[in-house]
Amino acid sequence: MTAKSSALKSYEKIQALPGGNFIFSKIISRKAPYFRSIDPRIIELRPGRMAATLRKRKAVTNHIGTVHAIAMCNLCEYVGGTLMEISRPPTTRWIPRGMEVKYLAKAETDLTGICELKEVDWSKKSSVICHVDVQNTAGETVMTADIDMYISPMR
Repeated sequence: MTAKSSALKSYEKIQALPGGNFIFSKIISRKAPYFRSIDPRIIELRPGRMAATLRKRKAVTNHIGTVHAIAMCNLCEYVGGTLMEISRPPTTRWIPRGMEVKYLAKAETDLTGICELKEVDWSKKSSVICHVDVQNTAGETVMTADIDMYISPMR
């Protein structure tokens, strides 16, 4: 079995506390302050899979009252990046190199970003695509994102 990242170890410790997902969500947003703008909440996190929610509120809406496209992109990066961080072995690092998005429907409700990471060969430099589905409260996909994550060994 691969050694656990420090982020995964921290998450597992925090899970023992009441409101563990809420606390860890806030810690991630503090580490990368831009995520505070969407106030995401983790609902599921384990190596290989993550889901987080974004509440529809005035701060994340556009001029027509739907969730803004950039807020949804931010949710995708939060989900994909956090998943990479807790899934990686401690001897590797990652950085996003690009993101391709498709807007499929108006985002008129709270949203959930879901990412599943397939088998990754962490032993060599490579590109990994983190596919994120953003779903409304009815379970319909309103946006997809493919985030190109570059992985390499730690120096």
